[in-house]
Amino acid sequence: MTPGAYLVVALAVAVAACVHGALGFGLGTVGAPVLALVDERLVPGPLLCVGVVLTLLVALRERGSLDVGGVRWAIVGRVPGTLVGAVAVAALPQRGLILLFAVLVLAGVALSAAGLRVEPTGPANFGAGAASGFMGTITSVGGPAMALLYQREDGARLRSTLALFFAFGAALSLSTLTVTGAFGGEELGLGLSLLPPTLLGFALSAVSARWLDQGRTRGAILWFAGATSAVLLLREVLAAL
Repeated sequence: MTPGAYLVVALAVAVAACVHGALGFGLGTVGAPVLALVDERLVPGPLLCVGVVLTLLVALRERGSLDVGGVRWAIVGRVPGTLVGAVAVAALPQRGLILLFAVLVLAGVALSAAGLRVEPTGPANFGAGAASGFMGTITSVGGPAMALLYQREDGARLRSTLALFFAFGAALSLSTLTVTGAFGGEELGLGLSLLPPTLLGFALSAVSARWLDQGRTRGAILWFAGATSAVLLLREVLAAL
């Protein structure tokens, strides 16, 4: 990788890590498209590698607000959601699945903005975890489902809970890639090269998080989840033309 290419990658990772550290999700959403364009070797393994580090750091920083029971139910739900997503990818047209995902998230954002409230109970966490696993498998964007569930919680509780949930998911994905031979020494080296901008983004996210915690977190979640889904929807519609 040339110095210029690394500079682009480092900037993308730092911004993505800052967004993720402040909102509780967004590393893959912001970082993956740029990294894939610059050097396809950087995804998914190397990005997942620093994702584990980032999410654990966020969980540790906000550990006093962690919803342990919620994480447990979400993780239980993620496993079958991921399996169903894998079957769906193999059996159904991927474009149709992505369109469905985008429409469902946009509907969730609209209903939330209109006042619909769903409390993060055990069954709700199980469902959001399953939806996150399913959506993450078919689109690599699994954050909105969990973020929408926790949108009305305080910022620290949102970030810590989502962080531990995504740390589990990233570690599970890395383990799978390692077993299948898709993650090895080269990918680990590339992942380590992404660590400095990841740590920089994490440090900056502490400032962003404090700003969002002044009554702006919910609005930022709705905006970011909606924008992410709208971009996916527009991309697939344009690709179909």
